[in-house]
Parts: sequence; C-alpha cells; structure tokens
Amino acid sequence: MPKFGLIHYNYASKSLDDFLKFTSETGFGYVELQISDVWHAETADAEKNAELVRQQVAAYGLQVSALAAGNDFVVLEEAAIRAQVERMERIAGLAKRLGTSILRTEGGSPKEAVPESRWVEAMAGCLTRCLEFAEQHDVYLAVDNHGLVTNDGDLQVELFERVASKHVGANMDTMNYRWAGHTLETVGRYYEIVAPWTLHTHLKDGTGSRSNYRGEALGEGEIELGKAIRCLKAAGYEGVWCCEYEGRENDGTGQRKSFAWMQANL
Repeated sequence: MPKFGLIHYNYASKSLDDFLKFTSETGFGYVELQISDVWHAETADAEKNAELVRQQVAAYGLQVSALAAGNDFVVLEEAAIRAQVERMERIAGLAKRLGTSILRTEGGSPKEAVPESRWVEAMAGCLTRCLEFAEQHDVYLAVDNHGLVTNDGDLQVELFERVASKHVGANMDTMNYRWAGHTLETVGRYYEIVAPWTLHTHLKDGTGSRSNYRGEALGEGEIELGKAIRCLKAAGYEGVWCCEYEGRENDGTGQRKSFAWMQANL
C-alpha cells in the first residue's frame, strides 16, 4: 500500500496537536515535521522534546516521514561550514529520536559571498562533510528543489553525482520546478532525471511561476502529477508520498481534496 503523508508547513498557523489530529482523521499515515516543532529558541532539551513529540505523533497512529532541517549550505568559509554541519548532525539525532532517517535538506540561499558559479561546490562541500555522521547513523539528506538555488534538475543531478553517496539525494517537489519558471516540458524532464535520486517527495500542484504562482489541490493545477508518479515508480521509489498544499483555503479543504486524489491515483 502507498504511504500517504502531509507536511506540517502548511498548517503552521495551527498547533502541532491540531495538525496531527486533522492529519489522522483525514486518513494520512505520515507527517513531515519542521525543525521548529522539535527545537526552537525556547526549547530547554531538544532531545527530550523529540521523544515527547514522537509519542505525540504515535498517539494519533501516525509516523514521521521526514524532518525539515532549515539549513543553509551555500557557504564557503570554514567557520560557516563547520557550524552548518554541526547543527545538521544534531538535527540528525533529533530525527532518529522522532523515528525517521530522512532530513529534508535545503540547498541554501543566494548570497554575495558565494557566486552562482560556486553554488554546487559550496553545497557539495557541506553535504560531503555530513557524510561522516550520515553513514554512521544511517541518515539520508533529501535536498529539496526549493527556493532559488536548487530549483533546477540538472544542477541537482550535478550535485548528487559530485557527492556520490546513497545518503544524499532529492526531495522531489512536483510544483517547485514550475514555480521557478521552467516550462512544463522541462519540468517533465527534471522528473525523469531526478527520480532515481529521490528519497522523499512533496506532491504539490498549482499554476504559474513566481508572482503568478497559485497553489491548487492535487489534480486541479497544471502540473503533470501522473508523469512524476510514473517516473518515481519506474525508478523504484518506495518512500512516503507527502502532500503539500499551498492553496487559498486554510480550513483543510485543499488537503482533503488532495488526499482523495492520492487515493484515486496512487
């Protein structure tokens, strides 16, 4: 049976307990949590809190599919690299306490100190430094095609080939390539080349790019979700199919519609 998940990001205005209750009642079996659900400025003991959150998730009959790390690997200075890697190692430990081995990993943000021509070098450097703990603790870093740095399938594959480890791959977001401005034809090609590297997914639909982007429930936008699914299945993907809804309703309507679509199409 397919594993259906829902990301907490789009329920950020609700408490974690409200989100878990909704997710369970809707029929999902998995949740992707944000690092702020476990570790934030007011957290006295993040490790203990992760154990409590795992119990909270389990009480609703759910499991954690991934933990979003909120990292920034577009850095070249040694001190910045060390800080990012050490932070990521701690987050990896929190993820294991939550019952997941998947860290949804950001590429990072553009900055003057790191020219675009060195983005892959910077990210690969940080990811390679993370391999020591990732391989030791069997943790997987799923780099999201999110924002302005990693929203390019060719760049992602170049990055994965440079790191060359089964512990580093993709979180394939089906909408974000289109959001970045790529044509639907190019988006389809990205599905094909990134699918073999995929460790986690965000099934997301919508129309348009950048300021014209509009989120929709699954099946109601312009994204060729069927192609993404076929590419992932052909590549042997057996992970969680995680729904991410960025539409207008904030009452759960879009998530419920998306869950129904997932039941019908997966």
